Formats: sequence, C-alpha cells, structure tokens
Amino acid sequence: MAHHEGLNSFSRRSFLQVSSAASAAVALGIVTEPMLAYAQELPYAPVGGVRINANENPLGPCAAARSAIAAIMPEAGRYRFRLTEEFVGLYAQSVGVKADHVRIFAGSSEPLHYTVMAFTSPRASYVTADPGYEAGMYAAKSSGARVVKVPLTKTHAHDVKAMIAAAPDAGVFYVCSPNNPTGTLTGHSDIEYLLQNKPKGSIVLVDEAYIHFCDAPSVIDLVTAGHDLIVLRTFSKLYGMAGLRCGFAIGRPDLMQKLENYGGGNPMPVTAVAAASASLKETQLVAERKRINAEIREETFQWLDRNGYSYIPSVSNCFMLDTKRPAKEVIAAMARQNVFIGRIWPLMPTYARITVGTREEMNQFQVAFQKVMKGTVMGGRRRKEEPALRHIDGFVLPA
Repeated sequence: MAHHEGLNSFSRRSFLQVSSAASAAVALGIVTEPMLAYAQELPYAPVGGVRINANENPLGPCAAARSAIAAIMPEAGRYRFRLTEEFVGLYAQSVGVKADHVRIFAGSSEPLHYTVMAFTSPRASYVTADPGYEAGMYAAKSSGARVVKVPLTKTHAHDVKAMIAAAPDAGVFYVCSPNNPTGTLTGHSDIEYLLQNKPKGSIVLVDEAYIHFCDAPSVIDLVTAGHDLIVLRTFSKLYGMAGLRCGFAIGRPDLMQKLENYGGGNPMPVTAVAAASASLKETQLVAERKRINAEIREETFQWLDRNGYSYIPSVSNCFMLDTKRPAKEVIAAMARQNVFIGRIWPLMPTYARITVGTREEMNQFQVAFQKVMKGTVMGGRRRKEEPALRHIDGFVLPA
C-alpha cells in the first residue's frame, strides 16, 4: 500500500545526500549511529512511526531547553565564542573538574574518533568489546590500527583482563558503560584494573553516553586522579538533544591538547549551547527522566517475561531482544506495522536492539512483536531500488 511504500524507500536525491555525507565522514574516520543503521539496509523510520531504533530520547529537549533555543534564535546569525566558553566552565564545575580538563564538541562522536586517531596507529591497536559500539573501529581503520574485538563476559560486562591480554600493543581501550547495545555495566573497579594493568602509553576511553540512565558511579574521579583516561559525555541521550549535537571529552589537559590536533576550537551552534546550558540548570531533570525510562523499561521487561520472550536485562535506555530467528526478518516485519527497531550485531544475529520509547510506543511495540512472533505478520524483501550504504569509500560497514 502507499503508506508502506513511503516508509521503506528513500528518494534518489536523499540517498545521494546521505551517501555523500557518509563518504566524507568516513574519510575522516567518523561513523555515527545513523550511518550504521543505513549500512545494515534497515527500513527508514519516518516521523509518525514508532521510532525505537536509534537510542534517541523520545521526550526530546526539556521545556527549559526549548525556551532557551527560542530566545537565542535572534543571535543565531552571530559567532558566540564567549557563550561556548561560559558553558564549558559551567559544565566542568558540574562534573567536578577544572575547565582545562574539558573540551566541547558537536556531540560525542567527534572526540571518540579524534581519540582513536590520536592514540592508535599501525603499531598501536584499538581494543573494543563484542558486541559493542562500532564507530571507533572505523576511525582505527583510518589510522591503520589493528582492531581487536573481545567478547563480553557472561554478565555482559567488558572483559578487561581479556582485553589487556589480547593486545599488549594497545593504543586505546574503548569501554562503553552502560554498553551499547546491551545496556549493561562495566564496574568502576574494572576500569581501575584496566588503568593499573594496561600497556604503558595506552589510553582508556570510557564512553558514558548512557550513564545518566543508571545509578552507577562515573569514572570522572579517575580523571581528576591523573590517569591515562578520557571520558566521553553527551546531551544526545537522557537530555534528548540528539539532533542538536552537544558533547564533551574530559581528561588531563595534555590529552585534550592531542584531540585538538584533529579538530575542535570552533564555536558551538548557539542553539545547542543554550539548550544544554538550560538543561544542566534543571536540577531535577536527570532524576525525573531516569525514573521515567526505568519505569517503562521495567514494564516492558515484565511483559516480555510474562510472554516467555528472552532479552538481556539492561540499566540503560536500550536492550537486546532475542528474536529466535534472523533478526533482520523481524525488523522488516515490525516495519510493516510502522514500528522500527534495530540494529543487529554480527555476533548475535538473532538479537535486535530495542530503544525504550514512551509508554504508548512500547505498547505498540508489544502488539507488533506479538504478531510477528505468532506468525501473523511476516518480514518482506527489501525493494531493489532502495539503496544502502553498505560500502562507503572502501569501508564495508557491518551488515
């Protein structure tokens, strides 16, 4: 039907725009969540669909952030260096470090890639979890580094001892905690062990994009202790600013200087700075949104338990769901019902990542998933004219 046609195809112009942007980004080693979804040929999730496929926050920016955006718009035609500087100071104070330990970027993808570029090489490997967030692997390809993927433990934490053993030549150990895609934690003590036992000269890169959704302590205290550690933070997740782009790298000043060799220094978009600053000043925002996410996530888990479906318990805003068949088929069948889930990790081909949406969205997810599992809705083949970003300038993204 026409509705379905619109959901699952790009116009040729849209594809060329995405492809060109993706090619340019990969040339710099920068691969992002949307690009990874395109690479898997997943159905396009339109406005109006149930979009629980990209770890976005369906609540969007808070009311104070939206008001701040509206107020700053008349100044959007101006460079506002001072606005960025003031916000960096405010953010540094909020996390308990000096301002020279903080660098601001348009999201956390840039500092992730700059860290990999700065500290890996053909002689210094990039070490990551499997399954884990894949973006850093493509930066490692750009730097000529060996990519070492280490399976998670039985409790789905990073196996830090195995990571050290697998790469005595490591340049960067990447730890996402809570992990993307499993939503599971790697403990503070494990990060301490990694820092104490890693090869000399290597860097531990801890991605705390999802830390606000759980009660686990941050490892920023280990930055203030002077360790070889860079911590990433973002306003894209709990704060609901994925489309506005605001993130931070936190580390010793000498480490931050090395990131600047690859990018940074430009003023941030004034809308992003205004929204993030307003959000940071909302003292109850993190607790309130964490509560909302946890309640809906647990309600979803209870429904899955009652109906006998398997999943990996999570403390984040996403989890891995066992589809009991090739997950790509289930993703396609869900899309036919206007519910968009994904992605897939090669190590777990019968699992799909589910983002926690609103209560209404998760109710729609339950209805659609039940139909798929009972066989009343089947996945369809991808239309031939729908292009994909599987190959981008010689890089083969995971399918």
